[in-house]
Amino acid sequence: MRDILLGYGIFVIYYVVFINSLYLTILLFSFKKMYSIVKNSAYSRFKTLSGSEYVPPISILVPAYNEELTIIENVRSLLALNYPKYEVIVINDGSKDATVDILIHEFGLKPSDRKLRNKYLETAAVRAIYHNPHYPNLYLIDKNNGGKADSLNAGINLSHYPLIASIDADSLLEKDALIRIAKVYMENPGETVAIGGIVRIANGCEIEDGIVKKVHLPDKMLPMFQTVEYLKAFLGGRIGWSSINGLIIVSGAFGVFRKDYVIKAGGYRGGYPGEDMNIIIKLHKYMLERKLPYRVAYCPDAVCWTQAPDSLRILGSQRKRWGRGNLKNMIEYGIHLVFRPKYKIIGLLTIPYNIIFETLNPYFRFTGFLALVGYVLLDLANWHVLVIFSLLNLLYGVLLGVGSLLLEEIAFRRYPRIRDVFKMIFFIVFMFLGYQQLGVIWRFLGHIEFFRNNNTWGTMTRTSFSNDKKTTA
Repeated sequence: MRDILLGYGIFVIYYVVFINSLYLTILLFSFKKMYSIVKNSAYSRFKTLSGSEYVPPISILVPAYNEELTIIENVRSLLALNYPKYEVIVINDGSKDATVDILIHEFGLKPSDRKLRNKYLETAAVRAIYHNPHYPNLYLIDKNNGGKADSLNAGINLSHYPLIASIDADSLLEKDALIRIAKVYMENPGETVAIGGIVRIANGCEIEDGIVKKVHLPDKMLPMFQTVEYLKAFLGGRIGWSSINGLIIVSGAFGVFRKDYVIKAGGYRGGYPGEDMNIIIKLHKYMLERKLPYRVAYCPDAVCWTQAPDSLRILGSQRKRWGRGNLKNMIEYGIHLVFRPKYKIIGLLTIPYNIIFETLNPYFRFTGFLALVGYVLLDLANWHVLVIFSLLNLLYGVLLGVGSLLLEEIAFRRYPRIRDVFKMIFFIVFMFLGYQQLGVIWRFLGHIEFFRNNNTWGTMTRTSFSNDKKTTA
């Protein structure tokens, strides 16, 4: 038994070393790509685009369910964007709170005889469409509850423009976010099917009329952990994956897509907590099966600010949902693509990586740690094996976190105060003393929920951007 436990424990140590070495390799790809990003990120480059007739019009889709505390700031921020031609379509997904009433009152919306322009995609029944000529680019769809994917499909059916953007109702876009994404799209419009923006944590920031006036780090511990976690994912990970066209997720909080290809791929599929990953996998699959040239791009200077959960209950609900979504996508799509040469980078690298090092990660980490603990209990002379495992995990994690922070400081410097940098470094180290382990447990529990056929969205709490009022969705 001792030999079995030790052997499995050592296997997991090598597994952790290998996965973290892959993370570091992806981080190096991100550094390589960052030079061109820094070169093109100056705001002056975008001033001429803001009024250009060549910039493609965009339909912004905002699914909303029980969003009465954040929806007004969200819509205000969207209506104030520096972009020549776009529309904002809010899709109320059968909210049980005052989301619809607040929007109608704030923007003077009236029932319209306008119908869905097309019935590309089947959705839950639409009750009414609201509009006000004084806000010509704002529409409200009120429909029966069908989930986030169903709401996005309804928005696609009403949309007027060739590009669509999906935005969460608890998120705010910076004024130049669409211009920056449009520049990436216009570099190769014939092949670009999707572009992701960066998501940053709004907790602690000063927000007025839906605009982030001053950037501050969160005061609370859990949002701080998520701040450094998001930096590592969006800067240290997605830049690298996009550089080899291997990105399989564009955050549901902010992404832009070619509408025609989204429709051809079947639209968003309901029943998926991870609809953002699902649509990207479907786009990859559609394009590769038809041997069409394409790319899924990433724009790290197009910023979306979002609220981070500040309680363990809400954060755990979110992470379990993410775990369910990842597992379901891998089972229903990933296993059909894995190690198949016709799917190129996606089939030969991204999907195998995701299955082995993301989907199965909690099983290896959890069981490996238990094996090492069991071995130590049986043979106290080898406790150093457990220490080596823990130190390796900590060392790699700190290197990845500090590397991502270095990318942030080189390119963007959204947190200019030196004490902010030290605070983030502290939380990069501190997150491995409990927070990371909680993430592994939540992902494992999410898998259990999947096998119990739990496809619910889970409980989320919204906080008004302008005060401390909260509501539960």
